[in-house]
Amino acid sequence: MTFENCSVLKVLLNKGVTIPRPECVEIGKEVNPDRISGQGVVIHSGCKIFGKKTLILKGAVVGYEAPVTIENCQIGPDVKLNGGFFKESVFLNNVSIGSCAHVREGTIFEEYSGAAHSVGLKQTILFPYVTLGSQINFCDCMMSGGTGRKNHSEVGSSYIHFNFTPQQDKATPSLIGDVPKGVMLNQSPIFLGGQGGLVGPSRLAFGVTIAAGTIFRMDELRENRLIFGGAAKNGNIAFTPGTYRNVKRIFNNNIYYIANLLALLQWYQHIRIQFLSDEFPRQLFEGVLDKLDLAVNERIKRLEDFLKKSSELNKVFSEKLKKQNNELVGQWPAIKEVIHAYQRTAGDDRLKNRLIQAIQKISEKIGNDYLEIIKLLSPEEKQNGTQWLQGIVDQMVNDINNKDLNIHG
Repeated sequence: MTFENCSVLKVLLNKGVTIPRPECVEIGKEVNPDRISGQGVVIHSGCKIFGKKTLILKGAVVGYEAPVTIENCQIGPDVKLNGGFFKESVFLNNVSIGSCAHVREGTIFEEYSGAAHSVGLKQTILFPYVTLGSQINFCDCMMSGGTGRKNHSEVGSSYIHFNFTPQQDKATPSLIGDVPKGVMLNQSPIFLGGQGGLVGPSRLAFGVTIAAGTIFRMDELRENRLIFGGAAKNGNIAFTPGTYRNVKRIFNNNIYYIANLLALLQWYQHIRIQFLSDEFPRQLFEGVLDKLDLAVNERIKRLEDFLKKSSELNKVFSEKLKKQNNELVGQWPAIKEVIHAYQRTAGDDRLKNRLIQAIQKISEKIGNDYLEIIKLLSPEEKQNGTQWLQGIVDQMVNDINNKDLNIHG
């Protein structure tokens, strides 16, 4: 055991952190012990903790089922990371994840969301209560829906979000639910049945159920639909690697995804900041903002790479599609400026302030419980909040659409 490791461990033990076998735990010298709570935190044998941004709050338990590696994660109160690798991700209170997890950059688990064993996640955002089963690959997507722990959106075991194309790009983020309605915690849950898959980029409305064993390759923007299908039909046809035939849909879905990310960023900057407390301290709040910035930058990069590649490789396009694609590439610098501008745009101040006032009024009566306060908002207040966030999404999409491109028609 190195001197630095021994020194940090000693500080943690003295402040009350439970470490049953300190000699079997590795902590990087850059880790700030002041960012690890002494109240009920348990670090089991075999765990490794790195990163100056790492934050572990009261009641968190890591490594109960298998060793855990943590690198620059922010871990909220009463979170259980039972085994696996976790990097540049944030977990709000009462998140639980089984062993063999592989959770990487840009991932956000909001309150009471969770996963069973053997999940692979990156650039994944799960709203409160969303639950993943076992043996799931669910990168590059955002999922909301549901009203509580007994009525939540769920992904069945052995599910895959297909986020890498034969053209070798990852402009494939899927919006499962949305931000403007999803944050209000009053929408029908979404269910993705086990041993199935969703081919990104896709958009799904609230209340959609995809039956077990179904691979879905499209969008479904009508609510409360059941989608089912068997194995794919056999086929063997000519195929030209590296060609794109649906550039407009891919571009549209990426823009809608980014717009929803920016709406979520505004939600945190103006609404969630009202709930700073011991359960949601500023360090945890800043961790979420950091991951949202990562997510936005990732989506911009992937979309830019996609546009460049599609322009270079689409030799079999019709003249009309070539023209449309070339226009997209030519307008991309201006489109990117619009996206960056909306990182600083709060939308309709009147609707936003009306929602803040409603939240403060309820908070004066019941305290600062985020989930309970959101649920106690009246239907009209929730509608105002949704209208505020939807306005951000719609305005960004419209501004991009008005760059002299017929890309959304």
